[in-house]
Amino acid sequence: MAALFHGEGSSSSELSQGQAHLYKHMLSCMSSMSLKCAVQLGIPDIINNNGQGQGQPITLPELVSALQLPPSKTGFVHRLMRLLVHSGFFTSKKVICQNEEEEEEEEEAYGLTPSSRLLLTKGNNEVPSLSPYVLAVLDPAFVNPSHFLGSWFQQKDAAASTTTPFQLAHEGTSLYEYWGKNTEFGAIFDEGMASDAGLLKVVIKDFKPVFEGLTSLVDVGGGNGAFCKILIEAFPHLKCSVLELSHVVADLPNTENLKFIEGDMFQAIPQADAILLKSLLRGCSDEESLTILKKCREAIPSNGGKVVIIEIVIDNTKDEHELLEAKLFFDLLIMVILPGKERSQKEWEKLILKAGFTRYKITPLFGLKSLIEVFP
Repeated sequence: MAALFHGEGSSSSELSQGQAHLYKHMLSCMSSMSLKCAVQLGIPDIINNNGQGQGQPITLPELVSALQLPPSKTGFVHRLMRLLVHSGFFTSKKVICQNEEEEEEEEEAYGLTPSSRLLLTKGNNEVPSLSPYVLAVLDPAFVNPSHFLGSWFQQKDAAASTTTPFQLAHEGTSLYEYWGKNTEFGAIFDEGMASDAGLLKVVIKDFKPVFEGLTSLVDVGGGNGAFCKILIEAFPHLKCSVLELSHVVADLPNTENLKFIEGDMFQAIPQADAILLKSLLRGCSDEESLTILKKCREAIPSNGGKVVIIEIVIDNTKDEHELLEAKLFFDLLIMVILPGKERSQKEWEKLILKAGFTRYKITPLFGLKSLIEVFP
């Protein structure tokens, strides 16, 4: 045993730290599942509504009661909250309460953090809730394919380079095929993507110059039009269209400023002053992305037109640790479910110039996302 701890120049302390680091990442899925559980139970809203809607910290017994759980679950709720507090989703402090015998005793009370405030549902928050996005990303349809990652790497047949772990997990069905066939998952996926788009509402007005002078815009792969509605609210003069697959837009009504168009982005993109690609190219291979960008180039005027891309830009040298880690997690998620990837600035530049554009401008937008303006 001594040789194990002291061989190869490693001290007992170093190996102990290595084991803790290993086990932390081995079990980090429990952090994700605990977050999903908190969203499913509505814990952020319960805390926010505590104290006559004042968001006062809630004690453990009060939380169990509000969750309508039997007292026998109190210990389990405490263990769940202990991890979520450690992960930074809730705060914890000691408060003095009166028990049933009217005696004073110390209780643990939980409050919200900036992270859990992003999970508050409609009516409880100034910004759109990210709870649907949490439920979408942590849906079993997304999570289960991760178990096939090792098998996918070991594939040696010709199809290995064109399949994804998602297809291995779902009998050859791609994400978009699965999305079209499974209405329950489709609804979760659509709502999750809409909530991710909705969060940009808090910053889009800061980017007024990006949309000045534009009269028309096509959102390629824009889902149910959530982001276009945000744009129209901020820029009422803008006429928007959403180009999407038929099963996505078949029953969506058109309005004066928002039209839904069934189509294939690989074949043609409707003409407009600007083409919007939000979280779209991350799901496409370089070859697919190049095809789409070339179609965008054909759809915009050579003078005054632009393509607006909203995507992650990975920067290994400038991104802070937690920001970079989140971007890298997304990159692996994309690798599991789609043929695309998250890209660095150099990778974006290579695609943009190869598609026939002459210049671009990258501006940090919000959270992980950047706004990339691409010009003919």
